[in-house]
Amino acid sequence: MTDYKKLWESLDMDLEKHEQLCNLLPDFFAEVYLSQENRPEGMNYFNLVVSSIHGLRPEELKRHRDSGGKVVGTFCVYVPDELIFAAGAIGIGLCGGSQFWVADGERVLPKNTCPLIKSFMGAKITKTCPYFQSCDLLVGETTCDGKKKAWEIMKNYADIHVMHLPQMKRDIDLRAWSHELEILKERLEELTGNEITPSKLKDAIKLINEKRKALRRLYELRKANPVPISGKDALLVTQIAFYDDPERFTSKVNSLCDELEERVKLGKGVFPSGTKRIIITGTPMAIPNWKLHHIVETSGAAVVCEETCTGTRYFENLVDEELDTLEAQIMAMSERYMKTNCACFTPNQGRIDDIIRLVREYKADGVIYYNLQFCQPYAVEYELVRQALQREGIPVLFIETDYSENDSGQIKTRVQAFLEMLG
Repeated sequence: MTDYKKLWESLDMDLEKHEQLCNLLPDFFAEVYLSQENRPEGMNYFNLVVSSIHGLRPEELKRHRDSGGKVVGTFCVYVPDELIFAAGAIGIGLCGGSQFWVADGERVLPKNTCPLIKSFMGAKITKTCPYFQSCDLLVGETTCDGKKKAWEIMKNYADIHVMHLPQMKRDIDLRAWSHELEILKERLEELTGNEITPSKLKDAIKLINEKRKALRRLYELRKANPVPISGKDALLVTQIAFYDDPERFTSKVNSLCDELEERVKLGKGVFPSGTKRIIITGTPMAIPNWKLHHIVETSGAAVVCEETCTGTRYFENLVDEELDTLEAQIMAMSERYMKTNCACFTPNQGRIDDIIRLVREYKADGVIYYNLQFCQPYAVEYELVRQALQREGIPVLFIETDYSENDSGQIKTRVQAFLEMLG
């Protein structure tokens, strides 16, 4: 990665601290991913993306900016990529999944803040992430109180636009969210100097829909028994979806799915037929947060689906592609995004229904409810999920953790006991 030193210098990065970060990832990735047996050949592209994670894509972003383009960083699945790309900008999902940045985030945030928030804050204030350094604008959202207040601090370090996400799903809330999309549209036009026209927005809607369709195809193939791809690999693909070039990413995922379809026809899997099948639900897992998947899949089970923002919530539901006016297109986007069942909403019966539906569709033996420490919305919502799963006779295990490896042994013991209980 030293070949990219000039790139990092141009982004005003802390090169010494950044080198410390870069030295951590290769061994960790090799332990978690390259140690797997019988991996699909199509994963080689995604291996390449990770091996040059702070080089290849940031270099593309620099070329885009050098030619006059803009880069917009986002933190949540509610921020519509369609508007960003329609404005001629590139949208990048900014990660907050590394323990490396947590201590720096705690310089400006309370220790009892969600590690995801502390991580992305640390990444920005230390100038050690080329993606943050490549952004001309950050777009935050009010999905939780921690983020809502963190954006006020982030304004000291970056240009940020905050979208107010309604916390209910009434008609009045749908209209309010549509208005937020209108405001974002105007902000993006101001940033880029480009008008978002119905034609441009229609093209962007199709672009992002195709990415969602590819991910949905990947997840459908995970329903097979034996499962043709590990949960770890599927998670990695989804994590990369947030910042890779959408058109290239879609092509690579579809190529991977072609290979997986052949595996399914041949009855070829990465785990033996009959391996216990687990669904993970809860808080998102930003790259490089692979801890729980690695523990589950080295304990004798397969993760077959994620009901998370780095799972089904990211790609379920499409935006209508046939609309020809901005008003209709923006309302269609508003309707699509408001169908996403985040724990920030009340009531949130839709998420409970989703989990039960996914257990049936993926023929899962049990559910692991994953919660990042101090994430109150998902922690509180667990009780309602637990009650619903209990009524359905679906076993569930609650795991609360952070990004460190300190509790990995304890989690592994609990996961193994849960799998034994499944029989």
